[in-house]
Amino acid sequence: MNAMSTVEELEAAVQKLSPQERAAFRAWFVEFDAAEWDRQLEGDVAAGRLDWLAAEAVLDQQAGRTTER
Repeated sequence: MNAMSTVEELEAAVQKLSPQERAAFRAWFVEFDAAEWDRQLEGDVAAGRLDWLAAEAVLDQQAGRTTER
């Protein structure tokens, strides 16, 4: 099965859900998507892919280009 037919099948299945089922699915998907984002971010941090952001923030702080909120 290719990805397009899978997506189309998912779309068709979601369209058949009742409003309550869609709300439950939506809530599940929000949690699923957030957890996936968290895993990706944690992996990027562990791999050092975001080190440049921290270094840039330190340089901005040292140069007086930051404010406290």
